[in-house]
Amino acid sequence: MPNRYSFRPIACALLLLGGVWNLSAQQQTQLQFTLEEVIAKAQEQSAAAYMAKHNFLSSYWQYRSYKAQLLPSLNLSGTLGSYNRSLLDLQDPTTGEIRYIENNNMRNNLNLSINQNIPLTGGTLSVYSSLSRIDEFSPERNILYNSQPLNITYLQPLRGYNSLKWEQKISPEEYEQAKRVFLESMEDITIQATQYYFDMLLAQSRLEMAEKNYENTKTMYAIAEERFNIGSVTKSDLLQLELRLYNDGIAVNQNRIELQRNMLSLRSFLGYNELVDISLVPLAEIPSLTLNYNEVLDYTYANSSFSVEQDLQLLRAEQSVAQAKGNRGIDLTLRAQFGLTQQGGYLSSAYRNPIDQEIISLGVSLPIIDWGQGRGRVKMAQSQEELIKIRVEQAHVQHRQNIMMSVLEFNNQKDQCALAAKADSIARERYEFSLDRFANNAIGVLDLNTAQSEKDQAAVGYISELRTYWVSYYTIRKNSLYDYISRTDISAEFDRITEE
Repeated sequence: MPNRYSFRPIACALLLLGGVWNLSAQQQTQLQFTLEEVIAKAQEQSAAAYMAKHNFLSSYWQYRSYKAQLLPSLNLSGTLGSYNRSLLDLQDPTTGEIRYIENNNMRNNLNLSINQNIPLTGGTLSVYSSLSRIDEFSPERNILYNSQPLNITYLQPLRGYNSLKWEQKISPEEYEQAKRVFLESMEDITIQATQYYFDMLLAQSRLEMAEKNYENTKTMYAIAEERFNIGSVTKSDLLQLELRLYNDGIAVNQNRIELQRNMLSLRSFLGYNELVDISLVPLAEIPSLTLNYNEVLDYTYANSSFSVEQDLQLLRAEQSVAQAKGNRGIDLTLRAQFGLTQQGGYLSSAYRNPIDQEIISLGVSLPIIDWGQGRGRVKMAQSQEELIKIRVEQAHVQHRQNIMMSVLEFNNQKDQCALAAKADSIARERYEFSLDRFANNAIGVLDLNTAQSEKDQAAVGYISELRTYWVSYYTIRKNSLYDYISRTDISAEFDRITEE
């Protein structure tokens, strides 16, 4: 009997070969990006952007739920076909004798109500209309309707914690914080994109330098070989140059792998697959920008989530104190009800000449002995409030210091970039000059190697200083949600985001 699994390895091999053929048949897409384009793509299609959007939408729908509490709610409820056939015990009020009687009926009722919360007082106003019908099947057939065409009820806590009042204070602030946190999350994406951009740009520049160094070293080695043959170059210099040639070749291979690694990180962050090859356009220059500490500080308080977060901490502390005080001691609840009602054997008679009904009640709850629990909760909430006030004050002090240092470091970084650019230019010029002098047999291999190393270090240093400059700038932009280059606030179309 043949083995039904005997062809599986062949099939798997064919599938693998087909997959490799399909991958190789697909063409690579070449994309070239500037820093601004990398940032735009990251904010548009990265996974981090989608996460930031849905985190905001969660806060948005939470805010919508809060706003819905302030609007009238229309509710329809009822019980249909509640049939009950059983024996009920009934006690004679005169003799005390207990007898069981047969119960055989069906109940139906329908209620339509409108409810409105009153945040200012914490009360609830309800207007409803109801109709019920009872069908008795034994001992004889009978139908009874009961209607309440209009019923108005108002429930008012006279002493206690008004949760709606505090939600009206806190919920709008929480939603405002959510909007600012979303903008800051997008600016975090900008910072991440900038870091990925410069990581790959540095790897790309290293590979270009390594390839150019290899070609230059190969040319110099050929010249040195000719001079060695005529005795103008020592064996040691020739071997040193040959060693440099091999090291430059190793550097090319290493930097090629490093570029692929950094391209993979950037490509994954931007949401592209492996069929996309990316190359980066180096930055031409940095803007001539000097930040003012007071201006930056003002924008951080006006735009960022920091100030809203501190205000919310104080509000929540005040809320905890109010809740502890409201839940302590006597609790009074007033309930007032006015309505119309009528009953009858027919539906029309249940609405004819309705009689009024009024109910007023005052509920009282007073703990006689609580062993100081209520007072302890109030003291604990008040102590926590004072602690939060101190923390908020310290946070403001630390915030001002952080902004001051950020501005100082950014303004200094402009000079650092200018110095690094000058060093890079000088090192390149010196290296080109050293190549010419080596070709003219004016300097040795050691001087040429030194010039090449200093040129590479200066180029890497300049890119590193540019990276620090832009990360510093975008960090300040995130903290203040203000673009100091275009002189505009960082904003988003929140209405469009919530409608998508």
